[in-house]
Amino acid sequence: MNDDLERILGQPPSPPVAPRLPAIPRVRGGPARIGAPELEADLPTKTSKPAVGHPMVDGEPVFSHESRSLPVSGAPAVLDHRQQNLSQAVAQPRADIHLAAAGLMKSYRKGPVKIPVLRGVSLGVQRGEFVAIVGQSGSGKSTLLHLLGTLDAPDEGEVRFNGRRIDDLPTGVRDTLRNRHFGMIFQFYHLLPEMTTLENVLAPLMIRHSVWGYLRHRREHRMAGLRLLEMVGLGHRLKHKPRELSGGEMQRAAIARALIANPELLLADEPTGNLDIATGREILEILRSLNERQKLTIVMVTHDQAIARQADRIVRLVDGRIEPT
Repeated sequence: MNDDLERILGQPPSPPVAPRLPAIPRVRGGPARIGAPELEADLPTKTSKPAVGHPMVDGEPVFSHESRSLPVSGAPAVLDHRQQNLSQAVAQPRADIHLAAAGLMKSYRKGPVKIPVLRGVSLGVQRGEFVAIVGQSGSGKSTLLHLLGTLDAPDEGEVRFNGRRIDDLPTGVRDTLRNRHFGMIFQFYHLLPEMTTLENVLAPLMIRHSVWGYLRHRREHRMAGLRLLEMVGLGHRLKHKPRELSGGEMQRAAIARALIANPELLLADEPTGNLDIATGREILEILRSLNERQKLTIVMVTHDQAIARQADRIVRLVDGRIEPT
């Protein structure tokens, strides 16, 4: 389809070399990396960007510079519950929209009962923006994140990444897209229990390459994993299995795994939800440092208002709809 999404967005696989990482503040309890500054206790709170909701120009959603001529199909022009969201949009003809959703509808069935979860969600995320999605349990936060990450498909509407539609791609193309361009962090870590910390971090590269392709660059891959684990304060836990790690350590390993492929976009589903307050604050500091220093685009789902306030912008979901601001 579309030449396999223009050979996965027109980009060759990332070279198997250690990623270029800036000096990230040391995590409490972890070893200091040479040249890294001390842990910053209180990073300044960012001010919100003026963009609200999904940018519109001449009545049409804008997904990116090059996709201006691509109208959104499948999303009715006028629909009351969607118009409430779209009417809040700020016209930005040159907005660099990295990730966008238009008119997302999603329902699930429980026996004969159809349960609506998302009821026409439209959202635009700018390149390098840190967006927090908040809402009560059952509001559709995780469902929205799964649709944005192509882990599930909407009943109606579209998801676009770098201006290209991605929600309707074949399974294999979506898998490759996630492996090369997305990083994902979940509340329950999803580390493989039989693998060591370092092996878990390297798993996405093992999946990407053939056996011989991986082995040819094994040294480079290992160096990349070591640098990431050192960055998140786990340089001393390389050979430990997940059962030997604390909750905070497992989440740090999951962050390193999400970053091993140098993703453009990081999707985080309640990354601090299973952690105590102090450890959750440390995880957030890592995410904010990545956003500020590497300009990594982050979309984070959280129920914690204090954590959400550290993002550039807060999107509130209420009963499957974005609450106007």
